[in-house]
Amino acid sequence: MFRSRRLGFTLVELLVVIAIIGVMVGLLLPAVQAAREAARRMSCGNNFKQIGLGIHNYHAAYDRMPKHGTGPKAMNQAGNWWDESTFAHEHLSALVGLLPFVEQQALWEQISNPFINSSPVVAGNASFPAFGYNPWKSVNDGIGGGRNYTPWYTEVPGFRCPSDPGVGLPAAGRTNYAVCYGDTISRMDNGLYSNNAQNVRDEATLRAVSRGCFANFVQYRFRDLLDGLANTICMAEINTSLGDNEITTSSVQVGTVVDNPLACRGSISTTRPRFWSSGANNIRGFSWAGCAPGYTQINTILPPNSEVCSSNNNQWWAGVYPPSSRHQGGCHVLMGDGAVKFVTDSIEAGNSSAGPVISGGTLTRAPGSESPYGLWGSLGTRASKELIRGEF
Repeated sequence: MFRSRRLGFTLVELLVVIAIIGVMVGLLLPAVQAAREAARRMSCGNNFKQIGLGIHNYHAAYDRMPKHGTGPKAMNQAGNWWDESTFAHEHLSALVGLLPFVEQQALWEQISNPFINSSPVVAGNASFPAFGYNPWKSVNDGIGGGRNYTPWYTEVPGFRCPSDPGVGLPAAGRTNYAVCYGDTISRMDNGLYSNNAQNVRDEATLRAVSRGCFANFVQYRFRDLLDGLANTICMAEINTSLGDNEITTSSVQVGTVVDNPLACRGSISTTRPRFWSSGANNIRGFSWAGCAPGYTQINTILPPNSEVCSSNNNQWWAGVYPPSSRHQGGCHVLMGDGAVKFVTDSIEAGNSSAGPVISGGTLTRAPGSESPYGLWGSLGTRASKELIRGEF
């Protein structure tokens, strides 16, 4: 007699094959996810390189870097200038001026000319002057008003990191790239002006206390970066808020942050150390067009991915605004020479509890003092004559 030949797998063999496939998928999946994140991180760095090239082309054209805090200004503005509700009134970020230099000429043409939105959120046409509407009002107004100005709600791919998942309202067009104010807090909000009505200029004090590449309402040149373009951070990456009170994308208010950058740490949740316990204002990266510190500024006081701490619960107030990212272990920074580098969270950052340099400070905190924030602080300053003593 002939024995019949088996034509299939036994149940045991099938289970073994399925188990092997499951193990292989389990081993490969983290590698696939890591590869995807590596690709996103590379794309993020490439976006930053294009912004850096745009800054250099802008400087070649105008002999200065783009102005942070630009746009039409009211000649007789009454009250607090940040509440201007009819036009830009110097509320626009450096990213607006960069648009023609980063392949966004069409968007620039919309912004730099009077604009009529024929398809607003609410019924009826809306008319806006050149350079539009105050971006801060665009984010904070209800439906209508600023939310009819389409350019501020345009997502610019080159201003977004692919690793950041934040989308949509209540933000206007989001950004993951912010200008560097240096290692200080003083005048981070009012910048060139010494009062809220924005009618008293004081550039001498601003130049002494704004120690980075950018400051509100003034333009610096490459010649102002006396520490060297390759040694000075001009921009850095930031997360955008998901509305979840995460410490890198939202802030709490502690007035003493001017004297102690760690003043907000008592408000961090004891059970969830990457989130505030309560009372946070979700603001980070909510408008690429706005020059407010909460939207498009960083300083080099606390190291990357540390908490945001404001002197008032509003995106316009000065405070500690570290860079941050969704990448593991650090974030990208753009140096003055256009190089993009990845700075780790563990960069040497000196004494984080030391008060920053301020106008009218003591001898150890006066303008011209050495940065108390180590290598990290010295990288943020443009003209402090500090040696870069370490790798980053």
